[in-house]
Amino acid sequence: MALEINIDGKSSNVELLGKEENKYQVSIDGKIYNVDVAMVEKGVYSVLYKNKSFNVELVRGKEPKTYIINTLYNSYDISILDAEAKYLRSRKDDDMDDDDAISSPMPGKVVKILVKTGDKVKAGDTVIIISAMKMESEYKVKRDRVIKNVMVKEGDIIDGNQPLIIVE
Repeated sequence: MALEINIDGKSSNVELLGKEENKYQVSIDGKIYNVDVAMVEKGVYSVLYKNKSFNVELVRGKEPKTYIINTLYNSYDISILDAEAKYLRSRKDDDMDDDDAISSPMPGKVVKILVKTGDKVKAGDTVIIISAMKMESEYKVKRDRVIKNVMVKEGDIIDGNQPLIIVE
């Protein structure tokens, strides 16, 4: 499974290729590394790479899937950007209602449409429910709006960021 990992603002694609006991083979941006990793105490790891030893402390960050990695001389802010993290981040930022279209950041399936063209909706009203990644998400309007057009129907399979409902 490949993950996108952000290290101090720089993104890298990381994939675990194999594991046997403490030995890991990972691909980082297409370059393959063979490392030996052992936890020496809770949150502290010994990493051997090309006969060199590195001690690494892993500390959970304040947000889900964020960490601070401390080495002897440096500290790094790390965030894991897997599909779930991207989805959660987009839901948290949730600026969709500032646009004229309501969309889902992830591909999914339209479960229920609660409005029709011409409906007036109040701030906080749910307008559509989408199933993505085995979770149902309700999309609400942040302020009073009028439904201009419903672009999908219940049961439709949708793409990420596809306009679903147009509001004015």
